[in-house]
Parts: sequence; structure tokens; C-alpha cells
Amino acid sequence: MIIKKFLGKTEQEAVESAKKELGENVVIMNVKKVKRKGLFAFLKPQMTEVTVALEEESNHVDAVSAEVKAAVSAINNVVVSSMNNTQGNTTEMQSTTRTQNPGGTQIIADDEKEKKENNALEEKLDSLQSLLEQQLQKPESEKEVKEEEEVSETEMFMKLLHTTMLDNEVNEEYANQVIEEINKINKPNAPFDYALANTYQKMILKFGKPSGITPSEKGVKVVFFIGPTGVGKTTTIAKIASRFRVDEKRKVALLTADTYRIAAAEQLRTYANILEVPFRVIYTVEEIEQALVDFKDYDYILVDTAGHSHQNEAQKENMSKFIHSVDGLAEKEVYLVLSATTKYRDLISIADAYKEIADYKLIFTKLDETTTLGNLLNLKLYTGAPLSYVTCGQNVPDDMEDFNPQKTVKRLLGGKN
Repeated sequence: MIIKKFLGKTEQEAVESAKKELGENVVIMNVKKVKRKGLFAFLKPQMTEVTVALEEESNHVDAVSAEVKAAVSAINNVVVSSMNNTQGNTTEMQSTTRTQNPGGTQIIADDEKEKKENNALEEKLDSLQSLLEQQLQKPESEKEVKEEEEVSETEMFMKLLHTTMLDNEVNEEYANQVIEEINKINKPNAPFDYALANTYQKMILKFGKPSGITPSEKGVKVVFFIGPTGVGKTTTIAKIASRFRVDEKRKVALLTADTYRIAAAEQLRTYANILEVPFRVIYTVEEIEQALVDFKDYDYILVDTAGHSHQNEAQKENMSKFIHSVDGLAEKEVYLVLSATTKYRDLISIADAYKEIADYKLIFTKLDETTTLGNLLNLKLYTGAPLSYVTCGQNVPDDMEDFNPQKTVKRLLGGKN
């Protein structure tokens, strides 16, 4: 009987491999999950090992049987040679005995002795074959147990770290990147807290230094806020305006180019009235240029733009005209406002679409509506754009703060604020 193991990503794949090699008559004896081997093997999914059996036929000889037969064949040569020598000696003994004992009594005794010797040799040969088969068919589970025993504390921690990042919805590509970089600098047999410190510092460096709105070196600074609908642009603008007006005593003017949603314009007007700052609705490029003249002595002009689908080419082109209308007339900054609850694939599409309009910095809203912050790292690494502010509620101006990489990394590694 042939007994052999096959590996596959799934049980079905392993069984198909077995049938392809041994035929359709295989019998499944055991199915189990096994770990991959090699560097970073723990980052990959487990394989399925299927043990199958088949009544041995001449056209079905597995690798183990071939190795055993080769070994046994070599031993057989030695055994046959020994048997021939024994037979030769026995023939001589028989010839001598016949001369001495014509009756043949001694010949019968020698034949029986020869038969016993041959049987003993065959038994030894069978025992040796069984031993070889056992050695060549050692279960992989014994090797796996040994490998698990040799896994270091740091390796176990890195595996846990990788799982934690994926649970926090860090993209697998970036999670693997972090693990690889940390493993390059980890010291052999170092305690896991050494790896933790390296990971913490490395991820903070990946986020980079926060970059918020800064005053213009000369004249007014124009700040455009762009992004899809429903992410909280208008409320975010009100929070930033309140910080500048109340906390920093800066002169601020509010403009909106969102002429599609009356409610959004009225909301910003209400905030402007509360803060006692100028407010205008603008429809054309010329009106923005006029605002630059009227508010040239101000510190900031904050401009709300229409939230629309990032796939609407006409609206994107119109927004681009507004943003670039101030080029050469005043310093400007552009902020892409995104929700932390948006799916990563959609965030990529949004980021790519707005990148065609202008370079931007990132603001993430609605951190209070999600338990995972992986998208902050994902978009930072995908776009290379600096992070500036995050918001975590509707209260103006309290529910907003500068992006804090230390706090974010702590949450991504499974800690709590």
C-alpha cells in the first residue's frame, strides 16, 4: 500500500494533486492544517495537508518507496553475496561430507542449517526495510513541534503585531513592510520590548511630522478645503476658523464655492455670524480675485468647496479653476478632507482624483465613528501627503486637534488613549 501526503491551499487542491499523481482510487486518511516554513512564513496563511492511501500497483510507486527500494536493493546485494559465500562453503562441506559419509546424514543437517541462516537473513532484511520506511516517513508534526519550540519571544511578538495591524485595517502591504523593516534591525534573541520600541519609532517616522495651516510670509493665506460629500468639510472649516479667531486672535474671512447645497452655505454663514467674521458666497473666479483685494489685510481666507463625486469630471475641472485662480496672487494651501470610516479602496480613488487638481494635505474626520485607524497610515503611505488635523465629533471648536502620530501609533499597536 502506498501512503503519501500532499499539500495545497485548500483540502480540495491537495486531494486533486493526490488524484493527479496516484489516480482516482486514493483513500483520504487524514486532513490537517500545517504551517508554512521559511522567513516570514507566519505572515502567510496555513496550508492543508492531506494524507492518502492507495493499494500499490506497478505503475504507482512513490518517492519514499523508491528510496527504500534503492536502499534495500543495495543491502540485498550484500546479503546475496553473503548467501552465495555461505552456499559455496556449504557445497564444499557437503562434498567433503559425502566422501566421509556416503549415507548423507550430515547433508540433511547442513541443509536445515542453511535454511535457518537464510530465514534469519530475510528477517533482518525485513526489519531493516521497516526501519528505513519509518525514517523516511517521519511525520512532519515532529519537525513542526521542534520549530515551534525554537520560535523566539521576538518572533512571537512580531506575529502578534502583524495580526494587530491587520485587525486595525492597516493594508497588508504596509503591515508586511513594517514587519520586514523591523526584522532587519532587531537583534537576535532580543526581548520583545526591544522590538516594540523599534516598531513604535518606525511607525511614527512613517507618519511624519504633522503639518497644519501656517500664516503667510506676506499678505493673506488662502486655504481651500476639498473632498467628497458628507465628510464634514463645513464643520471642519468652522472649527479651524474658531481656533484662529478665538484662540489666536487672527483675522479670518469665510468663503463658500458650494452653490449646490444651500444648507451648507447657510451653515457656514451661521458660524461666520457667531465668530463675527466676513462671509461670502462666490460663483466665479473673478469673485475670488475680488475677495483677495477686499481681504488683503486679513491673515486667512478659508474657502469651502462643493462636495461632489470624485468621478464628476466637470465639477473637478471647475474646482481646479477656482483653486488655481489665486496662483501668483496669494499664498495658498489645499486640504483634502476625508472620513476615517470610508473604505480604503474608495479612499484611494478619491485621493487619486483630487491629486489631479492640486497637491494637498490630509484632514481625517469622524474618528469617533470607527474603532480602527489603519486608513490614516494607509493614505499617508499611499499619497505621501502630510497629515494635519483630525476631528472626533460635531462640537465646534472642541472636537478637533492637530494630528498626533504618537497617539495614533499607540492605537494601531493595540493600545488605548
